[in-house]
Amino acid sequence: MATRHIAVVPHTHWDREWYESFEVFRLKLVDTLDALVELLESDPSYGWFLMDGQMAALDDYLEVRPESAARIRALAASGRLSVGPWYVLMDEFLVSGETMIRNLQLGLDRAAEFGGAMEVGYLPDMFGHIAQMPQLLVSAGFAHSVVWRGVPSEIDRSAFWWEAPDGSRVRAEYLVTGYGNAATLPEDAAGLVQRTAAYERQVSDFLLGDLLFMNGSDHLAPQAHLGRLVAEANAMQDDLTFSITSLPRYLEDAPLDGLATWRGELRSGYRANMLMGVTSNRVDVKRAAAEAEVALERRAEPYAALFGSPESWPGRLLDLAWLDVIRNAAHDSICACSVDAVVDAVLERFAQSRRIACGLADRALVGLAESMASPGPVVVNASPRARSGIVELIVSGAPLDGASEQVLSSRASLPGTLTLDASSVASVLGLLQGSRITDDAWIHGVEVEEDDGGIDVTVAVGTEELPGIALDALKENLAARLAARPDAVVRIHLDQPPVRQVVARVVDVPGLGWSSYSPAPLAHPVGARILGPRDDAGPIGGAVLANGLVEVVVDPSDGTFSIDGHGGLGRLVDGGDLGDSYNYSPPREDVIVDKPEAVRISLAEEGPVRAGVVVEADYRWPEAADAHTSTRLGEVLVTLCTKLELHAEERAVKVTTSFTNPSRDHRLRVHFPLPQRTATSTAGSAFGAVTRGLHAEGRPDEVGLPTFPARDFVTAGGLTIAHLGVQEHELIDLEPSDEGEVARALAMTLLRSTGMLSRVGMAYRPVPAGPLTPVEGLQLVGKRIETTYLLALGDVDPWALAEEATVPLESISALGGGTRPGRGCALELSGAQLSSLRLRDGLVEVRVFNPSDDPRTVTIGGSGWLVDLRGRPTAPFEGTFTLGPHKIATARLSGDLTR
Repeated sequence: MATRHIAVVPHTHWDREWYESFEVFRLKLVDTLDALVELLESDPSYGWFLMDGQMAALDDYLEVRPESAARIRALAASGRLSVGPWYVLMDEFLVSGETMIRNLQLGLDRAAEFGGAMEVGYLPDMFGHIAQMPQLLVSAGFAHSVVWRGVPSEIDRSAFWWEAPDGSRVRAEYLVTGYGNAATLPEDAAGLVQRTAAYERQVSDFLLGDLLFMNGSDHLAPQAHLGRLVAEANAMQDDLTFSITSLPRYLEDAPLDGLATWRGELRSGYRANMLMGVTSNRVDVKRAAAEAEVALERRAEPYAALFGSPESWPGRLLDLAWLDVIRNAAHDSICACSVDAVVDAVLERFAQSRRIACGLADRALVGLAESMASPGPVVVNASPRARSGIVELIVSGAPLDGASEQVLSSRASLPGTLTLDASSVASVLGLLQGSRITDDAWIHGVEVEEDDGGIDVTVAVGTEELPGIALDALKENLAARLAARPDAVVRIHLDQPPVRQVVARVVDVPGLGWSSYSPAPLAHPVGARILGPRDDAGPIGGAVLANGLVEVVVDPSDGTFSIDGHGGLGRLVDGGDLGDSYNYSPPREDVIVDKPEAVRISLAEEGPVRAGVVVEADYRWPEAADAHTSTRLGEVLVTLCTKLELHAEERAVKVTTSFTNPSRDHRLRVHFPLPQRTATSTAGSAFGAVTRGLHAEGRPDEVGLPTFPARDFVTAGGLTIAHLGVQEHELIDLEPSDEGEVARALAMTLLRSTGMLSRVGMAYRPVPAGPLTPVEGLQLVGKRIETTYLLALGDVDPWALAEEATVPLESISALGGGTRPGRGCALELSGAQLSSLRLRDGLVEVRVFNPSDDPRTVTIGGSGWLVDLRGRPTAPFEGTFTLGPHKIATARLSGDLTR
């Protein structure tokens, strides 16, 4: 019998936070790395150690042990300690594609400070893998990846070619039984040989040559006597040859010939748990992630790059904001399969990141406003596409003749004249700490005049902040006059033109540009009304929204609605969930609640620019579920509020469902009957879209549920839903057809409320996936839940609809006096979807992707170089470049923008 080589790779898998807080786990991390450094330095036979493919653990360690930096650097530079390439081991479906790239780039940059990153795309414990991961790895210069979860039944060997939709491919080393197949080895050589031989027999059908033995697992310290153990095992027999090595060294000689090829995402539960329920637990975490990512990717960075100067680029602040998002991308953090202390920290990091991003975006827009030549409102478009749509803003002066504005509120002027005594005015001055009077009123100037009758103060008021107002000097001037005339009467005159809050439609705002506000006439105004006895549009007490393009009718019997006669949309269906943070599990005796006890419909807005109705539906839900009897118990009354909104000239319906969760152990979904039966759905994913079927591959240890993640949108059977971030969806109501099984409806999860980190004996996963720890926060009881999405029927561009849902048009107020014209484009960009626009090394860098099956010509306003994810030039371009099907490209412009 041929001798089998056993490649032992010592490692640890370090979840930064999970069933303990980061602070608790770091205590153990410091002890573990203290011992590891001593071991590597003192024992040459312990030759190599893999630091889990991520840099965050080293940074966390060195924050406590900064004096060990040189020792770590020496071990990493020698290759004995493999570091990077990631900063954290992220979940690939719950964070944006851009977050994954920034995570990789940060990991590579930090690893470079320690001698360089491990040149392997190490992905040992992600809950599945996106289709575009091979392309990302190739663009970073990697030829190898290592995976465990998600590998389908078609792959029956320990390696395969993994191919992205664009044809990029990497060799994937498949960890058949996981990253801990050699964890906690026996301390005697005979035991090591016996265990290894047994494992070899278990996986022999998969092996292509050497056996990769991963000596480590979650939070395990290195086995100090491994070198001696391996030497003794080699000396006592000849069938197995053991060596301690590194992952890169093992992969240097890994076989490449005859490997099967798998194209696309890896989401099978055939041999390892997919834990698909993490998509829908703690929906507040997923929303916070999306809000922070959009604020950074589509507002802060592009606005600062387009409307600021290279010298004012807020690089360090952006780095801090991204660091919080990247740390949260770690799979046990973003997946929220953690204790409450961890989730609380995750939410605070997202909030901090979003505050930084929004502050920087607003600052950049102030710069844009200050540069405008003419005063007045300005509409800003963060999309590369020229767009039309509605904006809500405050305008001053009389309404324009014939303008199609919908007035939300108006004020003729602030109170005209106030007469006060000197002491009262002095008190007011002491309270005045800035130029803001109200939320929409700012001091623009102050004039003071005196006569025998008293002191006259005229305050000019505007609707936006005016920089450069010397308010302190004005206060000192007035205070001195008051001190000199303490008995004087002070007359304060407020000079402000009439103002109104309006919503209006604007058209053709340039992509990545701006346009002075000019309300457009309405060819298809929208209206809303409650239906009466003589109205044939629907049942009495219902409501209708219509704009001549789309008609929405609300059914007062159950609160559902129809679009152009296609009814039953928006049915809210609540059922029990005795699962955990990882998986959904219905009780044996479930109670499904899908009909309200009462429905109330009211008008929110009547048009003509924006119309809306509010549907309040009262339901009686069970209060909780009993794990012992597997039944739902108790009763609680809840009101679910759904607002339906339709705009002039638009076909999509905006839907917002909100409520305060009163119940435990349940799942709430919204159902949409499909216009056409279908066997597939297509959902947004990182840098593309993926089409999936009606079923998911699984096994008895974890039944494959076809509850899939959608990023930004999902489309099926002639229906498209666009939303913020990630939402879980499933094709339901299956029936046979001549072409095979098809679905009649799509369900989208709004809430999954459970109370355990992990459980045993669940309906679809009987074996625990983590500690059996109660986690109250997972129930989300008493929390406000709100989900907003756009719904459209027919032939719809889902990418354009998703931009409307995530980055709507916004407005600013300009004072005039600058040089910028009333309409313009900061950077021409067309032909692809935008992922990122920022400054890097002082130059504008744009990342785009082509989600289609056809090549596209990308037009960009400048020349420069296409670069890979490490910033290395790959090809020059002059104004345009060709982007192949499903390709991702990063373009770095060689010149400055004309700002």
